[in-house]
Amino acid sequence: MVKVVRVHHVGGPEVLQYEDVELAPPGPGEVQLRHHAIGVNYIDIYRRTGAYPAELPFIPGHEGAGEIVAVGEGVEDFEAGDRVAYVGPLGGYCEARNISASNLVHLPKSFSYADGATMMLKGLTAQYLLRRTFRVKKRHCVLVHAGAGGVGRLLCQWASALGAKVIATVGGEEKAKIALDAGAKHVILYQKEDFPARVRELTKGKLCDVVYDGVGAATFPGSLDCLAPFGLFVSYGSASGPIAAFDLGLLAQKGSLFATRPSLFTHIADRKTYEEMTEDVEHALKRGHINFDVASTFPLSEAAKVHQALETRKTAGSIVLTP
Repeated sequence: MVKVVRVHHVGGPEVLQYEDVELAPPGPGEVQLRHHAIGVNYIDIYRRTGAYPAELPFIPGHEGAGEIVAVGEGVEDFEAGDRVAYVGPLGGYCEARNISASNLVHLPKSFSYADGATMMLKGLTAQYLLRRTFRVKKRHCVLVHAGAGGVGRLLCQWASALGAKVIATVGGEEKAKIALDAGAKHVILYQKEDFPARVRELTKGKLCDVVYDGVGAATFPGSLDCLAPFGLFVSYGSASGPIAAFDLGLLAQKGSLFATRPSLFTHIADRKTYEEMTEDVEHALKRGHINFDVASTFPLSEAAKVHQALETRKTAGSIVLTP
């Protein structure tokens, strides 16, 4: 028997049930992984509430790190005792799980399990946003919404290290300090300030080359007013609610803008690309361009408490559950 957090019907944090389940031996192509750290991400809330549907009952969680305790038939690149991390299918909120070896990467000894549990979904998200969706370079002007969040903080760090001028929006003074420490040159308290007007002021009217928006409804369409002509609006999340359908003519009216809604899982569907992206994140860590300071660690049994704090946007940085 292993302890898991399971959802039997969608709803609020209270539907996260801490319970025991039987764990079968790993099947062909699978390994059995004992978690040491489990990443918590906003997608877990989307799953729990039914915004991103999943077959019931299900165990939330797409990201984790731990030690392989058994391997199934046909697994060649991993063996018992290996330290690994992953971003992959649902099932992360548990003491141990079976998972396809194709989802795993080896975790370097210099990285902690907590690094591994935040490096994958958040780190790879930052990677595809900065290096694949829009290749940020020196002198670019970048707007990062929720700059103190798990992904937002990484975007501030990495974009700054690449030589970009980073403007971040945050929800309060404490989060402003986090974003500034992460490399943002300017911070806007978007709940108190007119952030498009402030962006125009900070850039002396030149505006931004790209906007990274994981907030959604609360920052749209204001984000479009922060972009220079031919700029790119990147929507990668909807913490405040999804962006409603809009007239594409807006993009023409506001400067022949581009808009995209990418997904990490599309980028990592190809194994070679997955490995290359992971290596890029590891190199950024080793060069000191980013770090994965874990803001909070909670027992797996307190997953509901964590979801409540995350959903009400009372958290900053990365959060890890430990079995």
